[in-house]
Amino acid sequence: MTTDASLAAVRPARCRRGKWPSIGILLVAEVAAMAVWFASAAAAGAITRATPLSRFDSALLTSAVQAGFVAGTLTSAVLGIPDRFDPRRIFTAGALAAAAASAALALLPPGTGVGVIALRFLTGVALAGVYPIGMRIAASWATNDLGLLVGLLVGALTIGSASPHAFAALSSSDGRMIYLAAAALAALGGIAINVASVGPNAPRAPRLDPARVARAWRDRRLRLANLGYLGHMWELYAMWTWLGVFLAESYRLSGIADDRKVAEIVTFGAIAAGAVGAWLGGLCADRWGRTTVTITAMAASGTCAATIGWLAGASPWIPTVVAVIWGITVIADSAQFSATIAELSEPDAVGTMLTIQTCAGFLLTLVSIQLVDPVVRAVNWPAAFTMLAIGPLLGCVAMFRLRAAVPLGTSRG
Repeated sequence: MTTDASLAAVRPARCRRGKWPSIGILLVAEVAAMAVWFASAAAAGAITRATPLSRFDSALLTSAVQAGFVAGTLTSAVLGIPDRFDPRRIFTAGALAAAAASAALALLPPGTGVGVIALRFLTGVALAGVYPIGMRIAASWATNDLGLLVGLLVGALTIGSASPHAFAALSSSDGRMIYLAAAALAALGGIAINVASVGPNAPRAPRLDPARVARAWRDRRLRLANLGYLGHMWELYAMWTWLGVFLAESYRLSGIADDRKVAEIVTFGAIAAGAVGAWLGGLCADRWGRTTVTITAMAASGTCAATIGWLAGASPWIPTVVAVIWGITVIADSAQFSATIAELSEPDAVGTMLTIQTCAGFLLTLVSIQLVDPVVRAVNWPAAFTMLAIGPLLGCVAMFRLRAAVPLGTSRG
């Protein structure tokens, strides 16, 4: 454990800027840096106009990022990087590397060639230094408001992830401008984070301890929280990847002329609306408990998943409303899984435990994202989206068990 003396020596240098100015800078940096994540999903329509691109290939562009993120977070967790180094420097390095990899995509022919997939993989590796590290910085400022702080961060992540769809709706280019715009934002985010300060609740681990990785499974409370998170992640990124494709097909069936552009606008709105859900989820969790919020949100999002597939071709406003509700509820609980892990972990292991959690969750998304297309082809959209609803259902079971294991009021049960 880090000694009180060493903490006293570190804190004055870390806390030069106040809490809310630092949190504000962190949120701006997170919005900007996360723009590169779904750049390929948003650019897929423009790419298809130049090069034939199947739904499987389109999903592969996102799955490559997920795979890279898993590799990056696994390496980071084993080496204890989040708890051993200044998180702002890690964030900067990750954001700038992700920006470079995304900008390089504009130099390659559109499609799913080896170079494109490799760059998307490297983007994911780099983002392992952005998302979990941002949560670590937010947690360092928590004073009985951890749910709100992490909720705000996840809201920023949501807006950043949605932003490429706005670029696509406004751009008629071949997709390269989408990559360049996202890369520019990521670079700005990597620079901006250095203006923020790290809070006082961030002791650094004094040495490398790979054995602490196993605690994420050995500790029953951490295990249940992580299982709940896995149920949430089974649904989340597959929904974000495929919602635009589904809406475009639904709008085409209902007779909308410019179905793809309308779908991009609605997809941006639905995903970005999740920022409201993340903020409200944080407020409610700090007041009524993390398990209450996660169970309620997963029940609502799972219901949307099981419903929306049946609405293909219906009057456009019906799937649009359900999509927005889904976008809000599917992310409302996300921050609370991270907040739960932060509260249940040892102080000098919070960064590592958060990184392990995100690593496992994103590893699972590799399966759910790629499964949607074959299920749609073999059966239909209702079957594919109902398959996604299984995750929230099992997640609710895990969080009910955690609620029984953690008394209300302890770690915001």
